[in-house]
Amino acid sequence: MTNSLRKIETLVDGLSFTEVPRWHNGRLWFVDFYTYRVLAVDPDNPEQVETVADIPEQPSGIGFLPDGDALLVSMRDRRLIRRTADGALSEYADLSALAPWHLNDMVVDSQGRAWVGNFGFDLMAGKPMTATNLIRVDPNGQATEVANGLRFPNGMVVAPDGNQLIVAETFGQQITAYDIGAHGNLSGKRAWAKLGPDPETSDVMEFVGGAAFLPDGICLDAEGAVWAADAGHNRVLRLAEGGEILDEISTGDMGVFACMLGGDDGRTLFMCTAPSFNEEERKSTREAAVKMVRVDVPSDGLP
Repeated sequence: MTNSLRKIETLVDGLSFTEVPRWHNGRLWFVDFYTYRVLAVDPDNPEQVETVADIPEQPSGIGFLPDGDALLVSMRDRRLIRRTADGALSEYADLSALAPWHLNDMVVDSQGRAWVGNFGFDLMAGKPMTATNLIRVDPNGQATEVANGLRFPNGMVVAPDGNQLIVAETFGQQITAYDIGAHGNLSGKRAWAKLGPDPETSDVMEFVGGAAFLPDGICLDAEGAVWAADAGHNRVLRLAEGGEILDEISTGDMGVFACMLGGDDGRTLFMCTAPSFNEEERKSTREAAVKMVRVDVPSDGLP
């Protein structure tokens, strides 16, 4: 394992809580939770940050359909919003009948299917942890529950061949994999990498205080390794299937909640950082940032 001392640079700062970075057409897209904006920036012109959408019910996951339109998660009302090239926004799917609590991260595959997670319970109010489901939204907007029993499904990636969905289960302390069938069904659930035991408590703060690994946003590289933001330990880990830690990059005194490989050669690792994930703290401060660091192996798969 490498405990990396690579130089970390700041791309954008002065934000509330950055999440779900996505590299798309030469720019990094990401969200700022508590200013309710989806943003995009060219790393060569970091002072020119564009607001590409305002999502009043709080943005989260970002994906791109085959025609180039963006899909955006609207967390609190549990909807997907479509953004066309001219910036127009419209409802794409209403998932409120299927998702028991706020929508979370999302990945869109090459066929235009969106795979969407949700909290499952009221995290910020400290409610007891409960498992939840995963929802697939087809290109016609039809939504289907395709998996359940996930412990806070978070970042997701689709393997390059389109046949495997990999999901970060934050409160399962693991990365979970499924096989994707021809019609979008999921099967073969397995622990792709497990770094800590299943929770023995339903109390969020008790669990978080003792957790070894809290995977949040993830991305995939060309050697089949997953970079995972470890939300509990101010680091990103590069993991091999099976759980071996191949690399570790510390973010010092800042928490890190998502990561994405991008840049012209796919070797820039973008990281969303903030001092904590506490909603009340983040709403009233502007301490979050997007950081970046160079790595050796380029991106692969989706997003």
